[in-house]
Amino acid sequence: MLDRSESSLASLLARRIPGYTLEAPFYTSPEIFAADMEAIFEQHWIYVGVEPDVPEPGDVVTVDIGRNSILIVRDDDMGVRAYHNVCRHRGARLVLEEKTTVGNLVCRYHSWTYNLEGDLIHAEHMGENFDRSCHGLKSVHIRSLEGLLFICLAEEPPEDFDGMAAVMAPYIAPHNIRETKIAYQHDLIEPGNWKLTMENNRECYHCGANHPELTVPLFAYGFGFAPEELDDLEREQAERYACLVTAEHTDWERMGIPSRCQEHLDDMVTGYRAERLPLDGAGESHTLDTRAASKKRLGSLPSDKMGALHFWTQPNSWHHFMGDHVVTFSVIPLDANHSLLRTKWLVHKDAVEGVDYDLENLIGVWMATNQQDSDLVGYCQKGATSPAYQPGPYSPHTEMLVDKFCNWYIKRMLAWHGPTRVTAKA
Repeated sequence: MLDRSESSLASLLARRIPGYTLEAPFYTSPEIFAADMEAIFEQHWIYVGVEPDVPEPGDVVTVDIGRNSILIVRDDDMGVRAYHNVCRHRGARLVLEEKTTVGNLVCRYHSWTYNLEGDLIHAEHMGENFDRSCHGLKSVHIRSLEGLLFICLAEEPPEDFDGMAAVMAPYIAPHNIRETKIAYQHDLIEPGNWKLTMENNRECYHCGANHPELTVPLFAYGFGFAPEELDDLEREQAERYACLVTAEHTDWERMGIPSRCQEHLDDMVTGYRAERLPLDGAGESHTLDTRAASKKRLGSLPSDKMGALHFWTQPNSWHHFMGDHVVTFSVIPLDANHSLLRTKWLVHKDAVEGVDYDLENLIGVWMATNQQDSDLVGYCQKGATSPAYQPGPYSPHTEMLVDKFCNWYIKRMLAWHGPTRVTAKA
């Protein structure tokens, strides 16, 4: 609950100190969680999956976001559509499974039937004056960014998605997500508020002490460091990394693969960041031997040694694109204290498990890293409930991207819940 002395969500938003963590109620209050769902997850473009989730006509995947259940459907013309998972008769859920394949969408309550274009095509006993055309499924805005699926629940979605997509499409297109398949999906319930999961992702300050698997292929230097605090060996490694970035960006872009940093984390409604970064060792993949996990190279990539394209979107996703596979992550809030982290590993659609890739090798680094991060998020959630908690300062060297996430969040909440809007009282 919000402490009554804090007055309102608007007051908490107005007094946020840039460069510091948020006040405890932002992580613990059910009222602020409800405000987050209204202002963030019901108003912005939310990453929810990939086109290979629905590879064939009639394939359906469901995604639950707060009080909303959404159907994503591949239609007969191979288009991807999204609808509210609500029958227009008496509101029953149409699809109860996470994934299924259908000819039409049939409500199991009274058999109202909808085609894949959302039209009501069958409804018995409704009388001769009943107009089926007025009772089609309610559509949801959906966009595919080179195979990454985003939905928006607002009546009028943010218009700047097109600007982000125009910049990012050339970065993502060479990996050809539409010609991949989902080799594995893992759902992890993290014991923390969704913002703590996102904040944890936006920095690598914690990586050296907590991610022994991830830091084999990944350079933590790519996410900031304090030069004056490095010892001689660390300085040598940081300089080697900086040279690699310069050299490989030049090489990749000469091959026609955009690589340089694009960052709009807190100056756009549809905030994002992207950069192709070198990997250590063989430089091929997020594996413990740093070599490609799959023998089938993706898309039009000219080499296995393509580093890893990092792509982040506000408010709920991050992605790693490599020469042999892609890993996508989405965060869906469940309540003030729990979040769903959904991870998908994508390989070439013709890759065969046990022949072209070993599943444990493919998923090993991120399965370990996700659990380590979940534990860290849980520690922070417990700490935020303590009376001793107070906002602490972010490192200006290693947590500047966390601060940008919080800047974006505060701006978007103020736009929806500011002084001229209804505030969430205690």
